[in-house]
Amino acid sequence: MTERLDRPGTVVVAMCGSFCTFEVVLPQIRRLVERGWEVLPMLSASAAGLDTRFGRAADWKQRLTEITGHRPMETLQQAEPLGPQKMASAMIVAPCTGTTMSLLAAGISSTTVTLGVKSMLRGGRPVILAPSTNDGLSGSAGALAALLQRKHYYFVPFGQDDSYKKPCSLKSDFTLLPDTLEAALRGVQIQPLLI
Repeated sequence: MTERLDRPGTVVVAMCGSFCTFEVVLPQIRRLVERGWEVLPMLSASAAGLDTRFGRAADWKQRLTEITGHRPMETLQQAEPLGPQKMASAMIVAPCTGTTMSLLAAGISSTTVTLGVKSMLRGGRPVILAPSTNDGLSGSAGALAALLQRKHYYFVPFGQDDSYKKPCSLKSDFTLLPDTLEAALRGVQIQPLLI
């Protein structure tokens, strides 16, 4: 499937609980909207329900609604029809935690985000993952490797975010999110993948 890049469509953007990256991801969602994309936001249970030192869940929901014009999806019932009803051209998971990658690699669709991904893959739609995890080069490495080999998965380029203090931690360059989406819609993995 290819998307005409001169006429952006609809994309789902799911945010998982790597809370320290939310402030960096939101401007990229705004960039997608500015490029003409209709963005349907989605939140994992952690992102939707936990207040952290990085912000209150209600405030993140409000900001997403203001940017996109849509209330974030938070339930399995909202995620399930995405693919069958062709509600979006692609899905982005940014940030994508090690837990979410592990569930996806194992084929477990028990969360809103993983069911949304399964729903999109059902119709062969691209899924773009933007890893952000402290165990990307340890516990989550196997899941990351498995997903790198699967059809319809694309990755926002990533690298070590603090190689001395957190040597196993990986984080995407979220500024590459819009370009990764456009490449994925052409069936191309943006390069270089490792930064």
